[in-house]
Amino acid sequence: MPELRRHQRAPLDVPVEFVAKGGNERITGHARDVSVGGMFIETTKALPFSSELVVHATLPGQRTPFALPGVVRWAGKDGMGIQFGLVGARETHAITELTKAKTQI
Repeated sequence: MPELRRHQRAPLDVPVEFVAKGGNERITGHARDVSVGGMFIETTKALPFSSELVVHATLPGQRTPFALPGVVRWAGKDGMGIQFGLVGARETHAITELTKAKTQI
């Protein structure tokens, strides 16, 4: 089956916390892959489709956590796929470096 994603994904195993827009509860999960376009988060508390959220994660090679805005594009019993909103240059660079490293392996 051909890959239809626009952005190269990199495998990941990073603990994350996320907060639904308008909420204050930080929910835990694990980021399992990432691209410039989004992330898969493994969690037992997936938010519903189209929910806006902020993901807090420290990506490999970074010293401080990022706050990544996004929207849930699909959710299932094992987690959810999110599409990133507007992220900064620092975040984009870090994610790009992760995906480049994957393609060089």
